[in-house]
Amino acid sequence: MTIPDPSKISFTCSECQAGQLRYKRITYYTWLGNEMITIPDFPAWVCDVCGRREYDQQALNRMNLLLNTQTKRRTPSLKQSSKNNRGGKSISNR
Repeated sequence: MTIPDPSKISFTCSECQAGQLRYKRITYYTWLGNEMITIPDFPAWVCDVCGRREYDQQALNRMNLLLNTQTKRRTPSLKQSSKNNRGGKSISNR
């Protein structure tokens, strides 16, 4: 079985209905308590018109596991949209 190259796949944006969500590696950022955490080269689908971001659920789960292991604290809910993440939301099976 051949795994398709995600950079060659696109989906219609559910936010603006005009753009296409395209696979990109971005810098993801979130707050952990009073500290901003940045993660470079994070997988996401980004709309080429409105900039909406949708995040890979497996990548979010791995990040959450690593942050919880390192800090022994619960991270913020990563599935909810955030203005800081330009309306980002998690996705799975794309």
